[in-house]
Amino acid sequence: MKKDKSQINYLEKMPCIPENLHYTVSDKGIVTLEVENKGVMNRILQMVLKKPKTSYVHLDEFGSFAFLCADGKRDIVSIGKLVEEKFGSDANPLYERLAKFFQILDSYNFIGWIE
Repeated sequence: MKKDKSQINYLEKMPCIPENLHYTVSDKGIVTLEVENKGVMNRILQMVLKKPKTSYVHLDEFGSFAFLCADGKRDIVSIGKLVEEKFGSDANPLYERLAKFFQILDSYNFIGWIE
């Protein structure tokens, strides 16, 4: 039986950046995700309301660092240790934030998982 996403322990999972996800990294290390707006409804909104074909999601410094650590070799606990080294107490509550961050990325398919 498959677990629903509310029962997943994200701290034990190993996130990775999907190959088909386009993103850029600024000189300051800030990640911008590029999301192509596909589908019939998006196409209609692009024509009628002049919505963009591509949306950009800008991550903050904390999120950018954690996202770039998602190499498929580290679980979220390991990523948390790196985040703590870099940001210190500013990252607290560390693991709650990281678990929620990766849960949100997962809900938008901005992150994959190594089983």
